[in-house]
Amino acid sequence: MPALKIDHIVKRHGTLETLSDVSLSVEAGERVALLGHNGAGKTTLIKIVLGLMPKTAGEIEVLGHPAGSAAARKITGYLPESVAFHGALTGREQLHHFARLKSTPTKIADDLLERVGLAHAADRKIRTYSKGMRQRIGLAQVVLGQPKLAILDEPTSGLDPVSRHEFYDIVEELADQGAAVLLSSHALTELELRTDRIAILSKGQLVANDSLQQLRAKASLPIKIKISAARDDIDGMKEKLGGQRVNGQSLELVCAPDKKMRLLSTITGLGPAVKDVDVTPASLEELYRYFSTAKESAK
Repeated sequence: MPALKIDHIVKRHGTLETLSDVSLSVEAGERVALLGHNGAGKTTLIKIVLGLMPKTAGEIEVLGHPAGSAAARKITGYLPESVAFHGALTGREQLHHFARLKSTPTKIADDLLERVGLAHAADRKIRTYSKGMRQRIGLAQVVLGQPKLAILDEPTSGLDPVSRHEFYDIVEELADQGAAVLLSSHALTELELRTDRIAILSKGQLVANDSLQQLRAKASLPIKIKISAARDDIDGMKEKLGGQRVNGQSLELVCAPDKKMRLLSTITGLGPAVKDVDVTPASLEELYRYFSTAKESAK
């Protein structure tokens, strides 16, 4: 049984259909990135999953429980994009409050403050916290209840690069402990190595839902190959391979995925004239752009 099962969800506001027959599941221990531009339907879908907005048609279950039911809420952790806490409370007081609500020992809350890097500020008022620090408190309250489903909406907003790295380490720990993670974000670059599957919404429709490797295979977007010359052989190399010369001693080539191995074999045949080779497949940003616009282009 999937931890989260979204089955043929439709949402209409009058004559406007913001979600059109969306089906998606997230297994225990799986990290799924939910992508889409503003207005694509991500927030609407998340609100329906949380039971904060009624659906027009379809069904959603969290480990077999109807979305929004007491049983589903008990096993779901949620981190919104803009977290809001009581500014007069300290970080410790706020997290202890959540611990009591979730019948969790306050000692675990104290340990989590250390884990999210807030031990030094635990006894400061939350009104003195930066946005990134408030996000960390929000993440701590998600982890606190050991959720079976964690929904994270733009969770790294306001975090510096080091904090982002630490955040994804915690997300990985959640998944390793069996939690299903649905993560919505516009920060595409950081998702490439941090999620198991990519789901893309465009104008209320699910236009892609697969691993990064499979999405690359389906899109068949060009691959970039950059060659660095060991000696002053770049002109001869360009004559043999074509491509565009960059930075004096490098050559950049673009090829279709099914031509990659043949081209690499040709490059290898150049022997010591080649100092280094970098192969760059289509990025998640390029794939997102491709799948988001493919349906319209097909019309």
